[in-house]
Amino acid sequence: MLLELVREMRGQRESFDVAQKLAAAERKSERRWRMVFQALVFGFPVVLGVIYLLFFLNSAGFRWGPFGDVVGVVRIEGPIGSTERASAEAIVPLLERAFANPSVKAVVLSIDSPGGAPVESERIYTAIGSLRKQHPKPVVAIINNIGASAAFLIALHADKIVAGKYSLVGSIGAIMAPWQLDRAIAKIDVTQRVYASGKLKSFLNPFTPVSPEVDLKAQKLVDQLGAFFVEEVKARRGARLKQGIDVATGEVWPGPEALDLGLVDSVGTLDDYVTATWGMRTYDFGPSPQGLQLLSRALQDSAVAAVQRLAVSVPAVR
Repeated sequence: MLLELVREMRGQRESFDVAQKLAAAERKSERRWRMVFQALVFGFPVVLGVIYLLFFLNSAGFRWGPFGDVVGVVRIEGPIGSTERASAEAIVPLLERAFANPSVKAVVLSIDSPGGAPVESERIYTAIGSLRKQHPKPVVAIINNIGASAAFLIALHADKIVAGKYSLVGSIGAIMAPWQLDRAIAKIDVTQRVYASGKLKSFLNPFTPVSPEVDLKAQKLVDQLGAFFVEEVKARRGARLKQGIDVATGEVWPGPEALDLGLVDSVGTLDDYVTATWGMRTYDFGPSPQGLQLLSRALQDSAVAAVQRLAVSVPAVR
């Protein structure tokens, strides 16, 4: 009888153990499904938010990297001016990033611009000269559709100039084209009275007649600025310029003719030249569209700073 009691107690204990295991498995399954449900409820919006953030950063011109050795591309596109996409304010910080990054082995200026403000160009090519002294790297200007006037002035300060076969190169010189509206307002019997401290202080005023003295002054300024440009071309291109050819006519030439004149060093495209010369991937530094440029720059600077802090804080394993 005692033996039967022991057997009964053992059976009850085994049943109890089985029930406990089943209950534990049920609780574990319940927790697992609860976690899956919570992940779906709370994780899905997070994933969507991350995807949206990545899309927004990409639209804003944010670029990750570069990773590995690359050729850095800085774009000079559109009119050159203080409020344009190709302004010194936009271009110089990108040049600084490209030159300072050790993964960037060469810098390419991808030019597609009709020109613009010469002082903006001066700021850009002066920055290139300073950065090249701090971080010696090859600099190549590649002209795509057009590299004219102030854009060509920037290209002159690269180590080499490459132009596409169907590109337009040149427009060396200066131009001033003020409006002359005095005849138009005279027809409606309106005049403008101007008080100036000097006889030529208001010589670009479009509402006053152009005197021979004003006309002479304007032409003198244009000639002086054009002469500065021509001197720059001769200084930078030197013996490569074809003798007996006047490059200061203000005209543009297709890539092959520009090569024959000595204004460029070879004819080709950006992709072909980079592959043949360095055999590396390119990394596009921008600039981004003007409206998102400041945001993009701030985000990139923050990301770079965070990575640098992380690199310093993590001990090296030897």
